[in-house]
This record gives sequence, C-alpha cells and structure tokens, in this order.
Amino acid sequence: MLDPSSSEDTGGDTGGDSDPEAAPEAPKKPAAGPAGRRGEDDASSSRAAGRRRRSAAPGAEPGAGAPHSGAAGEEEEEQRKMKLQIYVFVLRCIAYPFNAKQPTDMARRQQKVNKQQLQAAKERFLAFLSGETQIVADEAFCNAVRSYYEGFLKSERVSRMVHSGGCSAGDFREVFKKNIERRVRSLPEIDGLSKETVLSSWIAKYDAIYRGEEDARRLTPRAQLSAASELILSKEQLYEMFQQILGIRKFEHQLLYNGCQLDNVDEQAAQIRRELDGRLQLAEKISRDGRHTRFVSADMEPLYVEELRSAVNLLMANLESLPVSKGGPDFKQKLKRSTMNNSFLDMGDEGDVLSKSDVVLSFTLEIVIVEVQGLKSVAPNRVVYCTMEVEGGEKLQTDQAEASRPQWGTQGDFTTTHPLPSVKVKLFTESTGVLALEDKELGRVVLNPTTNGPKQADFHRMVVPKSSQDAELKIKLAVRMDKPPNMKHSGYLYASGQRVWKRWKKRYFVLVQVSQYTFAMCSFREKKAEPQELMQLEGYTVDYSDPQPGLQGGRVFFNAVKEGDLVMLACDDEQDRMLWVQAMYRATGQSYKPVPPPQNKTTNCRRGLHKPSVPISLDPSQRQGVEGLISADPCRFDHAALFSVLQKRTLQHRMNDSFSCLGWFSPGQVFVLDEYCARYGVRGCHRHLSYLRDLMEYSESSALVDPTLLHYSYAFCASHVHGNRPDGMGTVTAQEKQDFEAIRRRIVSLLENQITHFRYCFPFGRPDGALKATLSLQERVLMKDITTPVPPEEIKNLVRRCLQSAAQINYSQLMEYAQVKADPRASPGKRLEDAMRLGELCMEVLQQNDEHHSEAFSWWPELMAEHAEAFLSVYAADMDAALQAQPVDSWDSFPLFQLLNNFLRADPHLCDGSFHKHLQALFVPLVVRYIDLMESSIAQSIHRGFEQETWHSVNNGSATSEDLFWKLDALQMFVLDLHWPEAEFAKHLEQRLKLMASDMMEACIKRTKWAFDCKMQKAGRSTEFRVAPPLCTMFNVLMDAKKQCSKLCVLDAGQEIDRQWQQYHSKIDVLIDEAFKDMISSLVAKLTAVLDGVLSKLSRYDEGTFFSSILSFTNPGMDLADTYITFIRQNQDALRDGVADELHVDEVFEQWYSGAMKAACVWLADRLDLQLHTYQLKTLIKIVKKTYRDFRLQGVLDATLNNKSYETVYARLAGEEATAAVKSGDGLQGISMRDSDEEDD
Repeated sequence: MLDPSSSEDTGGDTGGDSDPEAAPEAPKKPAAGPAGRRGEDDASSSRAAGRRRRSAAPGAEPGAGAPHSGAAGEEEEEQRKMKLQIYVFVLRCIAYPFNAKQPTDMARRQQKVNKQQLQAAKERFLAFLSGETQIVADEAFCNAVRSYYEGFLKSERVSRMVHSGGCSAGDFREVFKKNIERRVRSLPEIDGLSKETVLSSWIAKYDAIYRGEEDARRLTPRAQLSAASELILSKEQLYEMFQQILGIRKFEHQLLYNGCQLDNVDEQAAQIRRELDGRLQLAEKISRDGRHTRFVSADMEPLYVEELRSAVNLLMANLESLPVSKGGPDFKQKLKRSTMNNSFLDMGDEGDVLSKSDVVLSFTLEIVIVEVQGLKSVAPNRVVYCTMEVEGGEKLQTDQAEASRPQWGTQGDFTTTHPLPSVKVKLFTESTGVLALEDKELGRVVLNPTTNGPKQADFHRMVVPKSSQDAELKIKLAVRMDKPPNMKHSGYLYASGQRVWKRWKKRYFVLVQVSQYTFAMCSFREKKAEPQELMQLEGYTVDYSDPQPGLQGGRVFFNAVKEGDLVMLACDDEQDRMLWVQAMYRATGQSYKPVPPPQNKTTNCRRGLHKPSVPISLDPSQRQGVEGLISADPCRFDHAALFSVLQKRTLQHRMNDSFSCLGWFSPGQVFVLDEYCARYGVRGCHRHLSYLRDLMEYSESSALVDPTLLHYSYAFCASHVHGNRPDGMGTVTAQEKQDFEAIRRRIVSLLENQITHFRYCFPFGRPDGALKATLSLQERVLMKDITTPVPPEEIKNLVRRCLQSAAQINYSQLMEYAQVKADPRASPGKRLEDAMRLGELCMEVLQQNDEHHSEAFSWWPELMAEHAEAFLSVYAADMDAALQAQPVDSWDSFPLFQLLNNFLRADPHLCDGSFHKHLQALFVPLVVRYIDLMESSIAQSIHRGFEQETWHSVNNGSATSEDLFWKLDALQMFVLDLHWPEAEFAKHLEQRLKLMASDMMEACIKRTKWAFDCKMQKAGRSTEFRVAPPLCTMFNVLMDAKKQCSKLCVLDAGQEIDRQWQQYHSKIDVLIDEAFKDMISSLVAKLTAVLDGVLSKLSRYDEGTFFSSILSFTNPGMDLADTYITFIRQNQDALRDGVADELHVDEVFEQWYSGAMKAACVWLADRLDLQLHTYQLKTLIKIVKKTYRDFRLQGVLDATLNNKSYETVYARLAGEEATAAVKSGDGLQGISMRDSDEEDD
C-alpha cells in the first residue's frame, strides 16, 4: 500500500519509475484545438517546472524558485497551474467516485523485455548450445533451439521489437512454441510417447534455459511496485500514480488533499451536488442566450441543451443510487458503473414529502461496567452483580463478584432506534432468605447518552433505597453510542420557524441523510424512535445570523431560509455553530458558501472538519494559491482541453512503465479517466479522438500499439460522427467532424504503411493477432459510413498495392542484412555463392511469412502468393545476372536450381508460378547440354575402357562395366533429384536417359561377348585348359548388366509405355540372354572338347588296329583318367568361385555334364562291335564314375545325372566289366562300376 504522506518527493518528473528500455516519448506534433497546444508543451513545462522547484527554498510557493522573465516563464507558470488544477479534479474523482469502477476483466499485461534481458537470453541459449549447462536434451531439441537462436534471437527485427517496448517474455515463448509444434508434428510416432508429452517437455526445458540461474519468485521492489499497477489500486496508490503522471510534488499533494477535505465524504458529496447544480445552470444559460457550439446541423442546437440536462440528470441519478451507508471513513471503491435508465431524479419535483418513518435511525450502544465504590451495607463475602438495559430492549447481567471487590469490566452490546435512549444500570446482591423470590437491589443509575457524549469510563452516583447505608455509592461505567453513517450531525439547539418548531425552545436535533439528495432536520424526544417534527432541507439556504435580542436562550445564531419560511436556530458555543452551518451547507447543496462574521474569523481555521488535519505552515501566497485551485468553479473550465492533457500524460506514463501495454491503460488509469469524463462532461468522441491522435504518434514513431485499441476508438468516433449515438450523444460538432476526417486520413496512411512493412511492424506475428486486426481496421476505415460495406475489390486492391511495395522493401532489407552487393567485377563463383545465400534467405523469409503472417491474410491467399511472386521476381534479377556470369559448360549452378525448385514445388501457391517457370526456362538448356555431354563422355569411356580392359574382377564386374553403370546411375539420380516440375519435360528426360542406358548397355554386352569369344578361340583343348578369372569376370559383367538393366533401362510403372519402347527394351533383354547362351555354349563346347581329346587317346587301344597290338604290351596306368578328373574338378572350382550367379554356374555344369556323357556315349556307340581294351575300360569307368560323383556334389540334379546317355554308357561299361572279369579274372585291378567300390583318387 502506498502512503501519500510517507515521504517527500524531490522532483516532478512523470517518468521516475520508467523502464530504461521503455518506448520513447511520442514525437510532439501540432494538434488542433487548445488541448493539442497544451499537450505539446506539457512535458517540457513539467521538466522546466521540476528544475525550478528544486531551486526553491522550503516553504516557498509551489513552483516558485529562481526568477525568470519573458513569455517562456509565463507559459511555464501557466502550464504548472494547469496541471495543478487538473490534479484537483483528479483528486476529487478518486476520492468520491460515483460513475465508474476499476475494471477487473482487462487482459493482464506482461513485463517488457529490455536490451539487457535480450542479451542475457542470447547468452543463456548460446551456453546451452555449447554444452555449458546441466540441461539434458536430445538432438531434435538441440536442433530446435539452434534454429530458434539463429532465426529469432539473433534477428534484427527482435532487437527492434525490444527497443519499441512491445515485446514480452511471453512473446519469446510463443514463437518458440510455434516453432517446435511444427517440428514435432513432422517427427515419426513413438510407441508410448505422445507428441503432447514431447511438447510439454520441450517447453519446460525452454523455460529452464530462459530463466537460467534466476529465481522466478524473487522480484525486485521496483518490479513488485510495477506489478501492482496491473491490479485494483487503492486510493493512495492512485494518488501516487497521478502525482507521477502530472508531475505533482508530495507537499503539493498534501496541501491540496487537506484543502479539498478528501477524507470528508460529506464534503465530497456536497461538492458533486454543487458541480451538478452549476452544470444545470450553465445549460439553462446556454438555452437562454443561444450561444451554442457550432454543429454540423442547426437542428442539433436545442438537442444539445437537452443532452446537457440529461447528462446532469443521469449523474444525479447515479449519485442518488449510492447507498448512504457506504459513506464514512471506511468507504471503499465498490461503486458500479452507472447505466442508462429513465428514472432520472427530478430536482424540481416537490411532491416527494418525507414521512417520519423515513428518518428512523439505528444506533449501536456499548455499555461497559468497570467497578462500584462506596458499598458498605453488604457483608464482604456476599455476592453482588449488575444488570444493564436499554429502554425497550433486553436486559443483560454481569458476572458475580464479592462485595469486598466489586469489579467486572463487562461489556454489553445493544441496538436501539432512539436518538435519546434511556440506559438503566442496577446493582443487586443475592438474597439469603428462604422465602425471598428476588434479589435485593442496592442502587441504580439512569443515563441518557448521545452520539456526542464522552466515550471514556466515568463515575456516576447511584440512587439508593431510603435508609440505605450506601449514601456515597458510585459506579464506574462507560456508554458509547455510535453514530450511524446517515446521521451527519446532532446536538441541542434552540429553534423556531414558521412551519415547524413554532415555539422557541431547546430541542435535540439530528441532521439525517435519507439519500444522496435528500436531507432532513429532525427533532427528537427522549425514548422516541420517530422525530417529533422534521424539516426537509431541499431548497433552503443556511447562513450565519446576527444575535437576536428578543429570544431567550442561545448565544450564537444561524438560520435556514426558503421562500415562505425562515427557521432561526441558536446554540451556546461558536464552534458548535460552525459545525452545524458546515453540515447544513453540505446538505442543502447551495452555491453560496456561508462566511462567518468577522469576529469569528479565527474560529474558521478548521473548516468544519470533525478531525482537524495536522496543520501545515503556509504563508499567505501559498494559501491563496491553494484556495484559488480548490474554490475554482469546474463549470468555468474547458474540460475537453484539460482531459486531452491528462490523457496524453497518462498514456506517456503508461508507455514508459515496465509493462508491454501496447497502448492499453491500466485498470486504475481507466477508472480515473472514465470518472473524469462522466463527472466533468467530456464528450466521448473528443476523448477517443484525442486518444487516437496520441496512439498514432506512438505508432508513427515505431512503438507497438494494439490495432484493436485503434479499431475500438475509431469505431466509436465513426459511429458518433455518422449519428449512431454510441454514448447517447446525438449532436455532432463541426470541430469533431473536422478532427475525425483529419484523423481518418492520417490513420489510412498509417495502416497502409504498417501493412506494407508488416514484417517489421509485426515481427514474427507479434503481437498475436495484431496484423489481422490491422487489416480489419483498414477495412473499417475505408467505409464511407457505418452501414455501407467497402466493396471487396477495393480493400483487395489496396492490400495488393501494399504487398507489392512490401516485396521491394523486404528484398532490400534482405540485401542489407546479407550484406550482398551486386558487383559485376566479382568472380563467377562468388556471385553464384551470393545467389545461393540470397536464395536461402528468400526461402526463409517466405517460410516466416507463411508461418507467422499467412493467417492474417487468409481472406486473400492469392495476394500472399502474388506478394511471394513479386518478392521472387526481384530476386530473379540478381539470380539471372549471377547465372549469366557463369562460364560455358559449368554445372555449379545446379544446386541453386535444386534448392529453389524443392521449395517452390512444395508450395501449392508458388508451384508452376511465374518465377518457377522462369527458373525452368533458365535451366532447360543447361540440363539438355549436360545430358548431351554426359552421353558423349560415357560413350568415349566405354570405347577406351574396353580397349584397355584387363578383365580383373572389380566388385560385380570389371573396371569398365562398374564405371559405366555408376555413371549411368549417377546421371539418372541427378536428373531424378532435379524433380523437374513440368511433367512432359520430366518424362522426356527420363525416356532419354533410359534409352541412353539401353544403348550403352548394348555396347557393353557386345564388347564383352566379343572379348569372351576371343579368349575362347585362343584357349587349347588339352586337359591343361583352365577357366581363367577373366572369363568368370565376363560372365559377371553380363549378370551385372542384366541386374542393372531393370533399374537403368525400365521406365517407372506410373508412365505409359508405348509399343516401340517396349520392343526396344525387350531387345536388350534378348541380347543379354543370347549372349549368356552363346558364352555358356562356347565354354561347354570347349570343356567337352577336352573329353574328346581324352577319348581320342583311348582310340589308339581299339581292337584290330596297328597300335593296339603294340600298346597291349605296355602298362600305361591311370594317368590319363586322373588328369581328366583333375581338369574337371579344378574348372568346377574356378567357375564356382569366379562366377557370382549360382544359377548360371549350375546351368554350365548341367550342359557340361550332359555334353560329356553324350560324347562318351557316342564314342562307345562307335565301338559297339568291338570289345574294349582293359585300359580303355578302366579309364572310362573311372572317368564316368568320378564325373558322375563330382557333378552330383556340385548340385546337378539326379534327372540330369541319370540321363539316357549316362544309362547307355553305364550299361555298356558294366557289360564290358563283366566280360573282362570272365576273361582275365582281376585284370581290372578293383576298378568297377559298382557304387560300393572304394578307390583311391
């Protein structure tokens, strides 16, 4: 709680509590009317007056210091007096409000972020990214924080927003939240972990980083004081606030506070009644003299007077509606804002006469019995007690006490409606007799207390029974009778009148307030609740009177006069007379203030206060100045001009405090301004016009102002000017219409500028919804009247123009931020690098526009697309220049195309737009040229590669084939990664690359087949022949070609395949299959030819030949069979290890086995009539048997192994084996076709 008398101020600056990073004071601009002129010099005069006051001696006149002369000094003095006068009116509004209350539904404003706090936030987030904090986070959160730090915290627009005073920690948090929501939505779902949980965890970590080591609960005293301004304020806090706003020093406040009697509720209510009476008289004078303000229509002049009367009647009704019980020193601001109604109080109606029951009062009595003295008639050990009662009420009893020590300290509480009640207190002792029915009364005392009586305990003599020994019996007690709130004064007076109190005699009078406008003087008798007589004070005038010699009783006199009546009153004390006159003066509401007679002037220093304030030493000049300010008639002031100054300085104070208010007043400020306007008749249109003018000055100086606030004030003024009566005022002055039109033109220009600079006026979409509200306000301002809507095309064209200009501005700001200058002398690489960087920044700008501003332009999404196209068209000029500077056949610019194309094709509004088509037109020749050169390069590499090929195995093929397939795949992936947006050209590129791959594949297959044939031609037919690794590599090349063919030569399934393309692709497949078949056949033929050579050697042992007789004497052994078996096994291993495809190896083995068996079968068939030589038989048995077993081990199927040729050979060899066994016994040396035979290899 702020105490206005707790300390002494040393200066009058209004910004004493201002934030060092707060918004600067709005620039001073000339404004129409006296309010504008006064407001311009308001701040300068306040500072000058503050400097002058600091040099003044203590006790000097406020503001009087070093002498100054000239017009400047006089103007400063006038400004100082004006602010003091405004402060007097503000004091009265705060002290006794009856029209407004402090709103409780206003949005709570958050603390501003200043430069130091922004720097601290940057350091904390950088420390987190550097790993210097203990906060544990995953990579995704770190990336989000890094993006937030780079894109938001380091942004120049954030620095501007902080400097403008419209940025809070909540704005920082909301931007981060919006950023991570987009990121978290793109993350994959995780079982058991919802995305809401991830968001809450990330927000908690953000809060920990932003807060750092600070304790969020610890606030500095200044922050606590500033935070209190957003709450409901007490009167003392409101006094303190407006002292700062108007530059009022503490001792000046104290002088005015005491002079205005702000602690006297009755005086404040009386002041209001006098003000309202003055306004009614002013309205009558205007009606009588015909001196009206100039209106837009002459028909409004009589209506204006009626409005003045209605406004006063409404205020009277509001005042009358206040319960009287809410007066007094404990009065609190719980008053309701008045509403329009038809039950206005008619002050001229005398038909409402009070009855005696209307002025019945309710009193609370406290009776405290302390002790009794002089009790001698009762034994010391006897029990005594007291009873207490109020006439007509219940009876209460104290505790029992011994007669030797009759002390209690007991309190009894009673209520009564008697202004002069009768209080009886009796002393009893317990009776000891058996037949006694009642206790014995020892004494009694009867008192008639009043509200003015003493409150402390005192001794009273008690009435005792006759023949009692307690002649000096006394009782100490206190009777406190509280005064009800509607009882304004009471006491004994002599009175006589013409209508009431016709006999001059002493009576007990009470001044009763029935309602805010109804008072009555009532005379009461003892023990009576209703007055004996009463007089309603309405219409009476009270004044001091000279002594009346003919009247007996009373020393000092005063009277109350009314047409047809005169009431003379008198009392015995001068001070009592002054109190009665002051109380009746407030009750009558008379404009004339009674002045005491000269001989009583010294008794008037207390000004009728019940509790005099601490006196302050004043010299005559001081007192005269204060009296002049206090006694000034409010009706003689131009309150419209004064209110403009008050509102301007209040807004300046608000914009400079530590809250991000965006132009919104605090609840306490709204309350005081509302009360001032209602009480002093400031027109609503003038109030909002002044408010708009002040707010626009701040907006034009780059301070953040909520457009919703501008919209509200503008709509009010527009409705008023067009006759819609938003505040019940049907009159429109010419000045109001002129000011409105000037402000309308000014606000149109302001809003166009804000829409054009939307990225900088509303950075990152902050304040929330401000841009959307600005567009709504722009549409409202363009309306010619309040009913005719603006044609949609008009507002759309306006926004289009603004966004077109915004494109140029945003790009120039982007160039300045990137520090890129168009330098024709720069190297091509540097220019391309700059174009890439500018492209990335352009995409970032457009993404931010979509994220933070697209919702505001949701009414015209095509306009944002046009803005983006215009923005990119400006960038296109720099991009074209950079691309033209690149050397011929340079492919370094393709990443730029991929960067821009990937962004554009993902945006439904920019895809296939003008910039996108321009980008395609630029890169079509480059892509075609690149593919042509790559095709030529690949063809040359195939030719050179196969000429120099060594056929060493490399991965899945040879060096040349691997290089070919990699190049083809890389080229196709490059074109695929381009994601060419135009479907026809993309299809053309794909078909061309597939055809190129097919041609290159065909050349590769043919060269491989030719190389294989050459190798096979050079190979021998002896058992020394081995399948060389190059031959296996050639097989692998074909197999790899077949595998790559499905990837490199086949179109996507989604494309239509014409018959020509299908035939072409089938040709490649057939070519590969035929090449495989020819190579396998050639290899098998070579392997089978080796067996033919072995069999030809065995032919020399044929029966009946010349050599057979000679060779029959030799013993050649089994070398020939062993050599052949070794040949088979080694070639099988070579093929199995060298050829990658098992299926083709199996096919070679099957054909090889079949060919071998067939060759053996043919050889035996040629010797069907001959008996085989033993050597022939043994060799064939071993060859056939080992061949069968080896191929079976290699996985050849039984169906192939046991073919017809094998069965024929097996049968012939088995028969020959049996014949040989018969002839030569064991001539075969254990070699047999039987499977059970065991032979060494």
